[in-house]
Amino acid sequence: MYFFPPQYSPSLNKLFCRLAKPCPVQVRVGVPPPPGALLRAVAVYKKAEHVAEVVRRCPHHERCGTDGNAPAQHLIRVEGNPQARYQDDETTKRHSGLGVHTVLYNFMCNSSCMGGMNRRPILTILTPGGILGRRCFEVRVCACPGRDRRHEEETQRKGGGAGGGAKRALPPPAEVRGRQRFEMFRMVNEALEATFGGGPAPRKRRPRGEGRVPRGKKLLLKGESGESD
Repeated sequence: MYFFPPQYSPSLNKLFCRLAKPCPVQVRVGVPPPPGALLRAVAVYKKAEHVAEVVRRCPHHERCGTDGNAPAQHLIRVEGNPQARYQDDETTKRHSGLGVHTVLYNFMCNSSCMGGMNRRPILTILTPGGILGRRCFEVRVCACPGRDRRHEEETQRKGGGAGGGAKRALPPPAEVRGRQRFEMFRMVNEALEATFGGGPAPRKRRPRGEGRVPRGKKLLLKGESGESD
């Protein structure tokens, strides 16, 4: 049996982990927290179009049950801390976990689960003591954390940004394409004018009446007479 440990990417500020596997998170503060201070962990969607939606487990994993006092719909669990508490905000309905000495976090749903995160990137926000500070990092819950970390870091190095393939260059606007064609034809025209002296040669005009045959007259060839036999 293979064990895939969680992976953290400093360049992406992103945690890659497996479902329901403990992820050690070290929290340090510059000054000692006041007595009774708690560390809150909240998951939110990263993109603006999804940020108002509550991050929760998919229906399948909710039916898998719960452990301890953690509600079935909560994504983040605290392991090894009997003082951890789970809350639903009455206003925003967001889920949070609180612990005095939180060491291990478990993420209880895959990022790809339909009806849950559905491949939408999430951030985990940590707020120690409520007012002492705030830190956040992106999280991807997947089957192979090491592989996905290497893939996304390579994509970032190639300039495609994190969390997706290389960006395709957008086609230029129609106005730009028209301008490019105009410049191309202008250059071709200038080259032709330089080669042929400024355009086609003028047509020579014949003197008036030259080369025309009068009506009713037969055109005589050289050596013929106009008299009939």
